[in-house]
Amino acid sequence: MPRVPNVPGTRVAPRSEQESWLRDQVARMCHVDRHRFPGSQPVSFAQCDLDKLEAQDFWVCEKSDGMRVLLLVYTDPDSGSQMVYLIDRKNDYYEVQGLFFPHHENPQQPLQNTIVDGELVYDVDPRTNHETLRFLAFDCLVVNSQNIMSRPLDKRYGRLREWFYKPFAKMKQDHIHVTKTHPFDIRVKEISPSYHAEQVFAEMPNLQHGNDGLIYTCVSTPYTPGTDQNILKWKPPSENSIDFKLILRFPPLPDNPSRPDFHAKPIFLLHVWCGGEREAAKYEQYDQMHVDDEEWERMKSSGEQYDDRIVEVHWDPSHSSWRMMRFRDDKPNGNHRTVVENIIQSIADGVDKDTLLERSNSIRTAWKARLAHPPAAANSASVPMRPPPGILAPPLELRYGRLATSQWSKVGGPPMVAGMKR
Repeated sequence: MPRVPNVPGTRVAPRSEQESWLRDQVARMCHVDRHRFPGSQPVSFAQCDLDKLEAQDFWVCEKSDGMRVLLLVYTDPDSGSQMVYLIDRKNDYYEVQGLFFPHHENPQQPLQNTIVDGELVYDVDPRTNHETLRFLAFDCLVVNSQNIMSRPLDKRYGRLREWFYKPFAKMKQDHIHVTKTHPFDIRVKEISPSYHAEQVFAEMPNLQHGNDGLIYTCVSTPYTPGTDQNILKWKPPSENSIDFKLILRFPPLPDNPSRPDFHAKPIFLLHVWCGGEREAAKYEQYDQMHVDDEEWERMKSSGEQYDDRIVEVHWDPSHSSWRMMRFRDDKPNGNHRTVVENIIQSIADGVDKDTLLERSNSIRTAWKARLAHPPAAANSASVPMRPPPGILAPPLELRYGRLATSQWSKVGGPPMVAGMKR
């Protein structure tokens, strides 16, 4: 599996005045009333979405296997000084040095407040194996102090290219020395009409970063923070994955049943997120993960903490169980229970590649028909001026206290469940 980047830059101190101020600025710029990650999230692709692709215009691109972040450009209105931050899905902020974004009309002036959506990936040159950290931009929430979230995707993508990327690319071309200070490269992700999925598949082997599917985004709908039913994440049904919290439970010592045996292989429980944030997050046991003896030995020798971490798992039909793929430390929580149920449904009712491509001709025909007969403006779907404010979940009390730590288990919980000690 490709190496997932860490977020570059200097982390803004948690719960500091600077972090609170930045979150206030972003909430104001995005017209949201919450201190949460303002980015949108896709839903898993299902059979019914084939009809959706035929009924509406979607754009498609490869699903990069990297680190999802927002890039924030903040320009002080008094001094004109520009600061650049990356925001991860935990809504943590990282200040990055060495970048400057010029204004699209006057490159001598700084670009004003801007928020760009994208993915950090490692591009690896196949000839030299040289790694390049790269930010692949694919959408834009705010550009030059203008909130464009209510506009359709084609308009947002146009602003992303013309106002954000082109002035930056020209600056690099005219002043090549400035790239020496850049902490990462920046590109705009190529997006195609949905009926070009076969072409996107054909180009995947030439990409220098990992990818694991397709992303379909509706052209006519606004940018929506949180789960967006108009962004579809397609993966081969056998490769669909889910993020759970991993909980380890150890058996008792043979000679002392009152104490857990931390060297024995534990039971690997998968807990599903049921709502709440950070300390108030609520989890419930959902299933178990299969780990064979060799895997357990590798886990122990790695020295890593496995307990109380978010892990990405996939369904292994040969064992009829979940198998671990990787840690997801970039996410504050696992998938919500409703998302998990949707993904499981998409695994059972998934769309394979051949079925997806078989619909391309009908998708193209429907697209061209809409293009030839556009709906009257009065009958077109209304677009809200701003995304609806988020609803904060009520605070939840922690059910258990913390227990003593061990080499592999650092999570609190009840000392014994079904005879298994922790």
